[in-house]
Amino acid sequence: MTKSHTTALKIAAVLWVIWGLVHLLAGVLTMAQDATGAVQGIADATAPDTLVNDYAPAVGALINQHGWNLAWIGVVTALGGVFIWRANLTAIWVTAMIGGLTDIGYFLFMDLGGYVHFFPGTVMTMISGTAVLLSAWVWFARRPAA
Repeated sequence: MTKSHTTALKIAAVLWVIWGLVHLLAGVLTMAQDATGAVQGIADATAPDTLVNDYAPAVGALINQHGWNLAWIGVVTALGGVFIWRANLTAIWVTAMIGGLTDIGYFLFMDLGGYVHFFPGTVMTMISGTAVLLSAWVWFARRPAA
C-alpha cells in the first residue's frame, strides 16, 4: 500500500469516527426528548412553533426508533473507522453501506427538503461522502485480483 493510500484511509477513518460519534450523540439526544423536542431538533431549519403538536404515542415510538437507529449506526460506523484505520478493506464497504446509505436518505429527504441547517447536518453528509470517496479510491486501487 502506498503512502497516499495509507494517508487516505487514515483521513477516511477519522472522518467516519467523527461522523459516528455525532450520530451516536444525535440518537441519544433524540431518544431523551419528547416527540416535539426531537422533531424540532432534527428539522432544525423549520420554525419550531410549526412543529409543536400533541403527537400520538405511536409517533413518539417512531421518533425513538429513529433515535435508536441513529445511535447504533453511529457506534457501528465509528468502529468501522477503527478498522479502516487498520486498512481493513472489508470495513470500507461495510462502513460505507451503513454510514453512506444513511446519509443518502438524509440528503434526499432532509437537505433537499430544506428542513435542516447546513451545520451540522449537511456538513455530516459532506464528511461521509468524503470518507466514502477516499476509501473507495483505495479499495479500487488495492482490491484483490479476480
